[in-house]
Amino acid sequence: MRMKLIYPKWNKLDRQTEFHLPPHGPVVFAATVPEEVELTFVDENVETLHTDDTPDLVALSVMLTCALPRAFEIAREYRERGIPVMFGGIATMLHAEEVMQHADSVFLGEAEGRTPQVIEDFKVGKLKKVYDFMHDHPDIALVGSARRDILKRDLYNYRGVQMLDLVHASRGCKFNCFPCCTGYLGGKKFRPRPIDQVIEEMEGIQNNRMFIVDNSLAQDRQWLLDLFREMKPLKKKWVSHPILDDPEVLKAAADAGAWYVYQAVFDTSDTIRDRVQRLKDHGIGIEGTIILGTDDQDEDYIKRLVDFLIEIELDVAEFTIMTPFPHSPIRAQLEKQDRILSNDWSLYSADRVVFQPAQMTPEKLQEMYYYAWDTFNADGGYALKMGKLFRDVIRREMEDGTYRRYNPRQPRKFKRAE
Repeated sequence: MRMKLIYPKWNKLDRQTEFHLPPHGPVVFAATVPEEVELTFVDENVETLHTDDTPDLVALSVMLTCALPRAFEIAREYRERGIPVMFGGIATMLHAEEVMQHADSVFLGEAEGRTPQVIEDFKVGKLKKVYDFMHDHPDIALVGSARRDILKRDLYNYRGVQMLDLVHASRGCKFNCFPCCTGYLGGKKFRPRPIDQVIEEMEGIQNNRMFIVDNSLAQDRQWLLDLFREMKPLKKKWVSHPILDDPEVLKAAADAGAWYVYQAVFDTSDTIRDRVQRLKDHGIGIEGTIILGTDDQDEDYIKRLVDFLIEIELDVAEFTIMTPFPHSPIRAQLEKQDRILSNDWSLYSADRVVFQPAQMTPEKLQEMYYYAWDTFNADGGYALKMGKLFRDVIRREMEDGTYRRYNPRQPRKFKRAE
């Protein structure tokens, strides 16, 4: 059986330097596919997709809402030629009913322990229209090492710098943040992977730089301390979402190779100022993630916020426009208030206004988005600021003897999920 796994192209943030990280969802799914399946993978973000081939089954891994229109186009091209198409991924779960109109089969939820049955159903001509495991999470210990061998490694670099490899140490999130869909997608219970399995996967990643894509590294203090202790001997340099703001945890993270964090900046308070300073004190860089358009923001507030970010010397800032994705708390609120202006999913790229702001016009909020990017980066631009972070990590790698040129053609091992 021949399966073609496709990661559809999606638009990057307007004003942000375009770069491409290796995708996470497809390689995690690939680890669940039985060995006898001949699997090929195409990431349309870095290579040209040809749809004139004849695989037995096409699997579309769709992460972002804004990628759905392109995914539907790809599905139509194959289905018109009689080739069945299955959808999976985050966007599929958020838009399940709509996706069903464009698919022969839809997979909802986590794939570990389930994919072999799907493949068997397909082989005997009994592929189901829907495989719904949204609220039936598999044993987290079944999560195996991602199949990064399916990636074309030399395509994931920016100006000769190898991009980070993505890995996750846990699923689920106990926080229910207003713009986030994680509670719906992965559940509101923190589900950590066994640390020995996480370390085994990290150790097998050839790249010295990683992005730990867990929704939050602030959910279980003791687990974090145990994880960082075991990571330290690996000498990896890594990026993550927010780390628990605790002195012992931050020191352990720094000792384990924390390079920089994505830190949400939601106001101009001393709480944020002090948190940023504590990260700096531990040698951890900060890429601020700033949502524009919340109900407490007007034009003057956004200007003061940008001034604050410059004042506290964030290394990098990523500005996005609040976007009401399906199944997020903010979506429910804005729908109740009749403030959703568009359901054109191609606009749900987090850099377009698709709702009615509370204290300004949609046009003014769009203008302030560009103001924030341009003003914060007026001294050199996003690429230059990110370049400084990369120079810092190269210096640290040279100091501890871990710097090496990356060989994209070196074979990689993985542990298949059962």
